[in-house]
Amino acid sequence: MPSATITLDPAFTIAPVRRRTFGTFVEHMGRCVYTGIYEPGHATADEDGFRKDVLELTRELGVSVVRYPGGNFVSGYRWEDGVGPRAGRPRRLDLAWHSVETNEFGLDEFIRWCAKAGVEPMMAINLGTRGVQEALDLQEYANHPGGTALSDLREQHGASAYGIELWCLGNEMDGPWQIGHKTAEEYGRMAAETARAMRMIEPGLELVACGSSSSRMPTFGSWEQTVLRETYDFVDYISCHAYYGNDDGDTASFLGSAVNMDRFIDAVTATADAVGAERKSSKKIHISFDEWNVWYGDRSRRTDEDSDGWSVAPRRIEDEYNVTDAVVVGNLLISLLRHSDRVGVACLAQLANVIAPIMTERGGPAWRQPTFHPFAITSRLAAGQVLRVETDSPTVSTARYGDIAAVDAVATYDEGRLAVFLVNRSTEGPVEVSVDVSRAGVFSIAEGLAIHDEDGLATNSADHPDRVTPQAADAKLVDGRLTVTLPAVSWAAFSLAG
Repeated sequence: MPSATITLDPAFTIAPVRRRTFGTFVEHMGRCVYTGIYEPGHATADEDGFRKDVLELTRELGVSVVRYPGGNFVSGYRWEDGVGPRAGRPRRLDLAWHSVETNEFGLDEFIRWCAKAGVEPMMAINLGTRGVQEALDLQEYANHPGGTALSDLREQHGASAYGIELWCLGNEMDGPWQIGHKTAEEYGRMAAETARAMRMIEPGLELVACGSSSSRMPTFGSWEQTVLRETYDFVDYISCHAYYGNDDGDTASFLGSAVNMDRFIDAVTATADAVGAERKSSKKIHISFDEWNVWYGDRSRRTDEDSDGWSVAPRRIEDEYNVTDAVVVGNLLISLLRHSDRVGVACLAQLANVIAPIMTERGGPAWRQPTFHPFAITSRLAAGQVLRVETDSPTVSTARYGDIAAVDAVATYDEGRLAVFLVNRSTEGPVEVSVDVSRAGVFSIAEGLAIHDEDGLATNSADHPDRVTPQAADAKLVDGRLTVTLPAVSWAAFSLAG
């Protein structure tokens, strides 16, 4: 059997675990909001129409922050349509997803939902069809304590200041599909003007400039450089978006998706630091990886609705995830943790129904997709400091990324408790992994869980919601060495205690 060794030491750290790494994304797209997190009349609905079964799953998932309301949707969104009495809210055409938006759920409802879910709101601003003044109006409504027209209006709607600290300055403005698509020069200038004005009201806001919507974009790299030259002094983050799929059946490359994420993050970090060097600045721009996931099919895919019709909350990209997808998601989380020195925010897109870890049916049940489990386990176990790990592993050959390590890993350490996250990316067979934990002062395995199935295409469904669940992972801890056999295409997590 091939073998791999991993060495770690709590003295060698990368950065603290960022709780915002475990964010998700709620967009007015398909059934993410309507019949996803919000369904008045559902058997579990509370007084606000929020599905309590989804709220419970959101808390179990370990979500820390939720980005809202988009996504492509935000580039045509009028935030004021979604506040105040529902009876007076207008119905609008949503050009991004070819739907009718009722505005029954808006900013006021989102903030109440966040409070119940125990998550931090991350608000996106429309810089597609709107600009500086509309951003300031939204900020005044959401955050000003009172005594002005819009803050008083919010109080008339029954709410005190929302105190939103984290804001996205638009969404994917490099994309020709985006409503109000702009060049890097146009967007950079507008984002800088918007950020400067918002800081005149609240200097301590955390602001995210739009990076490239994909590392495959022809403007990738030059976009980040141009945008940051305009916005460097006014923003805290530059965004990354990446989706990975297995449409071509190249499973070996698909399992290596985290290699691409590693390279993407490193490239954006290098570009940001180069702009900082140009400006002779000691400031570091961090990364908001605020859209990432496995996604099958192209961006325009419809699930089962007529693309020429205009309907409310049609089904859109409701991908059914399998065990292999869950292993990839677990590995992408390893990559994000490994880059905790620069990745300050990350959002799994999306939360419910739309390429989501949580699925629902109208009037029916909610259930966990296989991808739910590595996210929930990693969020629960990762704490303290992210450790540097040295891995010596056999390799696997991939068409996209060349030869890559079969075993990938990351670890965290917090007050005598060590968490180790492992993945076997080989499709050929098991790998025996030996982790030297002797310097961590741990002597027992508190917990070990794995995602694996002989059928790598196994899925969950409303009828079989627990077909894929975490299984106990067999391992030994002897003389400061954790030993585990990882089956082909598997992900595992271990909690070790002193």
